[in-house]
Amino acid sequence: MTRAQAQAQRMMSDRNNPPVFQVEQINFAYDKQIALRNVSLTVRAGERIAILGANGSGKSTLLKILDALFFPQRGAVRAFGAALTEETMQDEARAIAFRRRVGFVFQDPDVQLFSPTVWDEVTFAPLHLGLPRAQVLERSEWAMDLLGITKLRERAPHRLSGGEKKKVALAAVLSLRPDVWLLDEPTASLDPRSQSRLLDFIGELSREGKTIITATHDLDIVEEIADRVVMFCEEHEITGEGAPREVLSDRARLIECNLIHEHRHKHAETEHIHHHLHRAAHEHEH
Repeated sequence: MTRAQAQAQRMMSDRNNPPVFQVEQINFAYDKQIALRNVSLTVRAGERIAILGANGSGKSTLLKILDALFFPQRGAVRAFGAALTEETMQDEARAIAFRRRVGFVFQDPDVQLFSPTVWDEVTFAPLHLGLPRAQVLERSEWAMDLLGITKLRERAPHRLSGGEKKKVALAAVLSLRPDVWLLDEPTASLDPRSQSRLLDFIGELSREGKTIITATHDLDIVEEIADRVVMFCEEHEITGEGAPREVLSDRARLIECNLIHEHRHKHAETEHIHHHLHRAAHEHEH
């Protein structure tokens, strides 16, 4: 296939798959601290995208803007073909429709969980977004069973382990059955077994055709969770994108973006330099 034919095929595919999100030259700052600078991104239905960057690079802020928790100070965001602004989200019907379609799982589940019991937590969002009660009960039981937390239903979320809290946070979003999942550092603070089960869960969402956008600096999971990688460096800009293998093989760029680093140590009189990954649970491998 020629380059022109490939481009024509992509254009035809894009017409048949309209954008879920269109982000155009957005800027955002906390007081005077820049978080995002001239960021543009198009996300289409069913895509699996990893937003890769070191801590503080802006990837979590971008997820919060996609979830309409923050709004850009410059630039524009569209969701499902309509403007996503503070004004449009004040329209209750439009806000409810958006919240039903987009689910956000925070990096720290303690930020997300607030109800007195796990059952209250899992049923809260669908009840408050107007779903029929019978449907809420069915969905919530299904979500808890899928994630293996039915036995926790009467427990207080704040008394659970970190891994259990993460599962409750996932179930609280799963009960909505959203079209779009926004995951912020999903493997953070999880033990290896829980990480493996979470990756299986993300794979199941993908097979169902969900759109999944994951912010992470854990390079080990990128090829499992994404078909496209968008990379942030410390200038708070998107500095590149591509297929996971292509991005992960560019070690010079990973070092530049503080995703791997050089670690020096000596054996006898010889100094060695090794590159190390910045993983969610930081390790050194020799």
